[in-house]
Amino acid sequence: MLDPGSTETNAVDTQIAQAQARVKSSRNPAAQVERLGWLFVEKARVSNDPGFYKLAEQCALCLESAHSNSSEALLLRGHVLHSLHRFKEAESLALELTGKREMAFDFGLLGDVEYDQGKVPEAVAAYQRMVNLRPDLQAYSRISQVRWLTGDLSGAVEAMTLAAQAGSPLNAEPTAWTYSRLALLQLQSGDLPGARQSANYALLLQTNSAAAWLALGRIQLASRETNASIESLGKAAALNHLPEAQWALADALRDAGRFSEAEHVEKELQKRGASEDPRSFSLFLSTRGQQVDLALRLAQSQLDTRKDVFTHDALAWALKASGRWPEARAEMTKALAEHTQDARLFFHSAVISAAAGDKDAAKLYAQLAWQSGQMLFPSERESLGLVAPGEKRSQE
Repeated sequence: MLDPGSTETNAVDTQIAQAQARVKSSRNPAAQVERLGWLFVEKARVSNDPGFYKLAEQCALCLESAHSNSSEALLLRGHVLHSLHRFKEAESLALELTGKREMAFDFGLLGDVEYDQGKVPEAVAAYQRMVNLRPDLQAYSRISQVRWLTGDLSGAVEAMTLAAQAGSPLNAEPTAWTYSRLALLQLQSGDLPGARQSANYALLLQTNSAAAWLALGRIQLASRETNASIESLGKAAALNHLPEAQWALADALRDAGRFSEAEHVEKELQKRGASEDPRSFSLFLSTRGQQVDLALRLAQSQLDTRKDVFTHDALAWALKASGRWPEARAEMTKALAEHTQDARLFFHSAVISAAAGDKDAAKLYAQLAWQSGQMLFPSERESLGLVAPGEKRSQE
């Protein structure tokens, strides 16, 4: 969780208290209730506590009870439902909103829920409407994400750069997130100096940004600055207990030979992983070859609501861990359907292809994985080297 004494947390808490006071004192509190709801959303993001999304949802329901056709209430509740991964419910609200008015954030919400359900053409259309209406940080960052998903890395960097430039230090949290995401795109592009500069600027904007510390830690890990990466990833994991940060930290600790500390981090990951991020936790378990039945159940349950390429990848990887190679390969084909340039997707495809006896495909995907091997964790690079050891040596 975020340090309760941090500047970011205190600022949001102060604004929440002020909004609550205005709700109580106002004769027409609707605007203050809406403001309070969005503050709870911000609090949920910076604290990684989904309980605040529930409070935001109550604000939306309060607005709806006073004004049954309130578009403001629909947008707030739709955003909350999306954040809680209740995509079908959020999609219904987003379609209702975009059918009754032309507002950029309505199309942003629609694009988000379509994106997470694997409906990429529909997401692209919604995001294009959003950027046409309001070309700002929110719109450009979504365009960047969709470009990256569909294999256009340079276009993704270009759009995220526009998003970052449209940000403001006065709106630190989303601007810091944007620079953090830009840092990872630059890292994948091989621009380590640019990636480091973006991550450092994100931390200048928001010192307790888990996304920025995670980006910096991954940049340091890719640069073989193992001790520095452990410090950065440790801060990310302390701020945000999601499996991605804890997994990266555990891998860095193992790479440094600090095995007992790595085991402690992994035990913490085991406690909350299934509830906080089932898909990433499934990937972790499958990679480690642990609790493979649980990994498979988690991936299958995620596919009920999230039919994007990364959920197909998680299921493919869990099927591989369970020894179900033909099914794993079928799911991996779906994971590669958007032509996403992602080292982990390629790594998984190389391993699955090799197990299926397709040496040519295994070699091709191993080569693709090594081209952006800086995005893999140390244990993943080691495993990839077992698939194509000649490729590993050529990259070192």
